Formats: sequence, structure tokens, C-alpha cells
Amino acid sequence: MGNTSAVMEKGMAILLEHLGVLETEQFISAILKEPFDCTEWSREHFADVDLREFNRQAAIYDKANPVRG
Repeated sequence: MGNTSAVMEKGMAILLEHLGVLETEQFISAILKEPFDCTEWSREHFADVDLREFNRQAAIYDKANPVRG
């Protein structure tokens, strides 16, 4: 797992690539303004996800996206 700075940098790059500058700013503003419970969100978002399939997909992603130093 990468360090916090590397994860934040990668996350920002993904947001910018997929949302663009304006929507990335809106997303960040919403997160800062609204209380957000990541654990509750994960429970709701992944409630119907098969654990084996999740792990399989995570392994595929990990292999395709190696952590760089």
C-alpha cells in the first residue's frame, strides 16, 4: 500500500481525469462540507458484492497497477 501522499496524488489524478477540474472541485467541496462515514458508505455500496469476486478483481487491479516507489 502506498503512503498517504502517493494515494492522495493518485486519487486527485483519477478525479481530474474522470470528472474534470470543475466537478473535482465540487466533489472535494461536498466532502469537506458534509459529514461522511466511509464505513457506512462501504457497507451500503458493497452489500451485495461477493467477497471472492471482490478479491479476484482487486488482485487483477493490483497486478495491472504496481505501486511505484
